[in-house]
Amino acid sequence: MKIIGSDYDGTLNHNGIDEAKKQKLQLWRSKGNFFALISGRFRDDVIELYNRQRFPCDFLIADNGAVIMKTDGTVVSHTRCNGSLAAPLIKALLGWGCPWAKADTDFCCKVYAEKSEREAETDFTLATMPEVPYFNQVSTALPDFETAARVTRLIDEHFGKSLKALQNGTCIDIVRADMNKAQGLRILADYLGADCSDIIAVGDNINDSDMIREFRSYAMENGVDSIKALADFITPGVGELIEKELSEA
Repeated sequence: MKIIGSDYDGTLNHNGIDEAKKQKLQLWRSKGNFFALISGRFRDDVIELYNRQRFPCDFLIADNGAVIMKTDGTVVSHTRCNGSLAAPLIKALLGWGCPWAKADTDFCCKVYAEKSEREAETDFTLATMPEVPYFNQVSTALPDFETAARVTRLIDEHFGKSLKALQNGTCIDIVRADMNKAQGLRILADYLGADCSDIIAVGDNINDSDMIREFRSYAMENGVDSIKALADFITPGVGELIEKELSEA
């Protein structure tokens, strides 16, 4: 039994998910292996994209490993951050120039630095933000990579004892200090009774670095240079990765 943990944007969804790729995913699973999508996206977003595309898959992992689900949305594992950190974190992000910050919790909570008429009624400002009981992840975005890198450093400096900032291009995801995609895959392996040596990770961007570094790994040809330098192998796509792994089994 092997477990592929694949990033979505730029990886599984590189050049789309066509029938040929779906057939290879199904072939992988038919051999007694598992396929898990692991993304920095929020859980509702991950469920929505799976329901829209219906690619062969066993587990959906959202929030950079913090939420592990079966494909019907049943939660297998939940790694939560203390809700008391939400307000000071979001206040700091807006003060550092982030136009908005969104918390993945049990209700919609997107907070803007300035509220415009075009924003939804469920959106908030700092003054109207409700109490957040917990969060799996807080996400935000900046106009350019350098600004995002600066804010990532500030998050680590001010909140590093409790939280971890994961930069992905111009986006930043903030999770519990002990959480990342590698930890999410370790939790999944434990749930399945598998060993970490059974995990194969594939990704393309900075927030994939922990799982690329820790497990047998592939970086996408279209990925950033830092990820390609960490990976064991380079691949043009998940389908080609599956062909290689099955041929060597």
